[in-house]
Amino acid sequence: MSGLRVLVTGAAGLVGAEVTARLANEGHTVLALVHTRSEIVRNDGRVVRTVPIERSGPGLVSCVAGDVTKPMLGLTTERHEDLATGLDRVVHAAATTDFGRRWETYESLNVDGTRNVVRLAAERAVPLVHVSTAYVCGERTGRVLEDELDVGQRFGTGYERSKFLAEQEVRAAAVPAAVVRPSMIVGTQESGVIRDFKNMYVVLKLFTQGRVRSVPGFYDALLDLVPVDYVAALICQVVNQFDEARGRTFHAVGAAPHTLLDVSNALAEYPMFEVPHYVSPSAFDAGALPPDERVYYRRIIAMYESFFRRRARFDDTNAARLAPWRPAATGVDYLRTLLDHCVRVGYLGRAEAGIGDVLRLAGRPR
Repeated sequence: MSGLRVLVTGAAGLVGAEVTARLANEGHTVLALVHTRSEIVRNDGRVVRTVPIERSGPGLVSCVAGDVTKPMLGLTTERHEDLATGLDRVVHAAATTDFGRRWETYESLNVDGTRNVVRLAAERAVPLVHVSTAYVCGERTGRVLEDELDVGQRFGTGYERSKFLAEQEVRAAAVPAAVVRPSMIVGTQESGVIRDFKNMYVVLKLFTQGRVRSVPGFYDALLDLVPVDYVAALICQVVNQFDEARGRTFHAVGAAPHTLLDVSNALAEYPMFEVPHYVSPSAFDAGALPPDERVYYRRIIAMYESFFRRRARFDDTNAARLAPWRPAATGVDYLRTLLDHCVRVGYLGRAEAGIGDVLRLAGRPR
């Protein structure tokens, strides 16, 4: 297949950076829309070499500063025209994935931002690959199919609801589109390497340090962990095989979900780690926690609480057909790989100074 001209939004993010680098390595011309970061850094820390958009070409990445929340992506008319002319694909990966943000932030970045990108793709009749989340299913239990979206589900976080609304924007638009829904993105299959320790990693830090010892949840609750390299590879596969992917949704999920018991068993293998105790949600009382633990629970853990009682299993039939090299990493062995990396780089195994540092790592204002 000859090289495509591809616009990637959110190109400085964890997934966006990997997708950008992989598409360039495949010989595509990549236009990388970034916002606050001036560099595109891959998951393993390598900086992606970029060239001015005037010198863009096959195998090269051109970095463009913009803002998906604004009309014309925050670009001048001339720059917008340069960006949009001759596009073959748009990959929309720009979003805030932090929990605990104000709804206005989610609405602006995840919903309005998607609407603006959809408008660009529709105006130019450019195929759109939209990066969503498997957790648009909300707090559903049981098997979740890839072609399902609105089934009256309840959402556990504002992030999930915003991505649900963003998917609705994509489905309602007169634009050829495919959707990729990652679950909880974690380190690579082979080494567990991860660029950004966010979301569930912050929870693990609080657990292993003993900052939070009691959590409302069930030991048979399911966490679906997916390696970042598989997510990026699947997105690129959808870009390259869009004719086959068009109109479909793809769950980018792990080989098998992990139970909270799996997580506890893995943590118990490390002598320096504390292991949390799960309490039935009906019996849990945050007010009865020790003062310090109560602060961490209310400021951090409460944002993730619904994940400790969910039992969703994501069907990935479409993804398996398009990309038969599904993740092989599963079970406690994979959890060890992730934890070993965290210990090796010093993220786990040593105490932070206080709640301010943990809030910073979680992406929340202090």
